[in-house]
Amino acid sequence: MACTAPKDSSAPPRNPPPRLYALDGLRFVAALLVVAYHYITLRDGWGKDPEAISSSVYHLSEYGWLGVEVFFLISGFVICMSGWGRSLGDFVTSRVSRLYPAYWVAVLLTAGVLTAFPEVRSVGSWQNILTNLTMLQEGVGVADLDDVYWTLFVELKFYLLFAIVIFRGVTYRRCVLFCGLWTVAGIFSLGSHNELLTSWAVSQYSPYFIAGIAFYLMHRFRPNALLWAIVAVSFLLAQHYVHGRLVTNLGAKADAVDEWPARLVILMAFVMMGAIALGFFDRLRWSWLATAGNLTYPLYLIHMYVGFTIISLLRHHVPAWLLFPVVTAFMLAISWIIHRCVERPIGRKLRHAMKRSMKEMRADSMDYGRPCPPARAEADIRPSTDRTERRKVHVP
Repeated sequence: MACTAPKDSSAPPRNPPPRLYALDGLRFVAALLVVAYHYITLRDGWGKDPEAISSSVYHLSEYGWLGVEVFFLISGFVICMSGWGRSLGDFVTSRVSRLYPAYWVAVLLTAGVLTAFPEVRSVGSWQNILTNLTMLQEGVGVADLDDVYWTLFVELKFYLLFAIVIFRGVTYRRCVLFCGLWTVAGIFSLGSHNELLTSWAVSQYSPYFIAGIAFYLMHRFRPNALLWAIVAVSFLLAQHYVHGRLVTNLGAKADAVDEWPARLVILMAFVMMGAIALGFFDRLRWSWLATAGNLTYPLYLIHMYVGFTIISLLRHHVPAWLLFPVVTAFMLAISWIIHRCVERPIGRKLRHAMKRSMKEMRADSMDYGRPCPPARAEADIRPSTDRTERRKVHVP
């Protein structure tokens, strides 16, 4: 029997929970993977072999870069969910108020730490710092102040592409069409030698965003053969890029590292997202997972070079096996402060300010093109017979 698409409706056929705590937990695990990869596998802050912590832990951390892939998978799910039923202005407002407050603090904090303690990196010029505050530095050829920022530019490309769907109105059919077109664009970009297509297709990472969208459609409308096909193709394409991602993240060591653990982690991430989409974790209500999920973004933004600097300053005084968890815990504490003191209050104010701006813009667009009332010429003004009124409209 043919598989038919569910009707496009603002009311989903199933009743999903208001918050997916399992998604928060998966996001937090992905963040810890990235932190472990940076603190243990990379040598920047240690000044010696990171295997001093533990040889087994070191080799496990070599696959921590896969946390970024998990982030992209979750992002496809979350952005499709947050864009459903919203106008383009509401979507832009939610994204700007969500991303920028913590990011601004992270840029300034990282710049301050690297300026005060130039142990592992120089901040460069102040112009570079100011450009980094826009989050658009990669687009204008300015180096990221912190290497983790490259993923934000990939995310921004996804937001801009998906904004086309939101502008038209997010529906099941339009999401499926978006997934299909982006998949095709990613494939053709590889041999096209077209810089514009290659830049926007982001073929190494688009399979994760696309699969995330398909998983959300399963979550909202229940699964069908078409959505499983999108997930399967995305999974196979993600596997295709594993070797290249290993080389990017491990360099010359990539040939000495087994690929199967990376492929297994990707499989586990897809399985976990499938389980979340199908509702296997709907009854999970651990409030601490929500807190962990809230810490993920600021932790990701601040941990790398601030952490490297702390490790560099303390590595001769604190054993490596203790320094790693202590620095990680300190970064989590700073992330909590940023979330409570920056993301919540400033994000709320920024959101309200942008909503007012959007309302004013919509009101202005409604008035645009409406003819103004004709001005009355002075010659058309006739004196009134009433003496008082005659003084008001008298034309000399």
